[in-house]
Amino acid sequence: MMGNSGVLPAGRHTALCVILATLSAVAMACSSYYENAIKEFCLAKFKEDMEALDQGHWCSWEDTVESYGELTNCTYLVALKMNCFWPNRLVDEFFIGVHQHYFHNCSPTGRLPHDPPNRILGPFIIVPVVVTLLMTALVVWRSKRSEGIV
Repeated sequence: MMGNSGVLPAGRHTALCVILATLSAVAMACSSYYENAIKEFCLAKFKEDMEALDQGHWCSWEDTVESYGELTNCTYLVALKMNCFWPNRLVDEFFIGVHQHYFHNCSPTGRLPHDPPNRILGPFIIVPVVVTLLMTALVVWRSKRSEGIV
């Protein structure tokens, strides 16, 4: 409990300092060792899997989901073994790097953008053109027939 002055008692202050020092030591230990471990153990296997795929299939979720899942699980298991928090800033930066290298040309949905087939695209082009021409012809025809208009 805080005293009237808003300051922690000496015993609690010391305990808080010890806890913060321990957490920062764990975080500092996780930073360099954890980063190296996930690059060595996890990224190496992922690189092999991706190089086995044709580069044109990197954006195909069906082709990469298993390797990507293994990469994610690997980063988690390494964090667990090293008593590091997961997810953490290093994992976020690691996956940003992976995405920038392997998935930078992929659309957000995971599918490459392409035009629909002509049998689907055709009606969406032809129908508005035909309707526009018919409406224009109707207006011209109606404007030439002035009898009956009051």
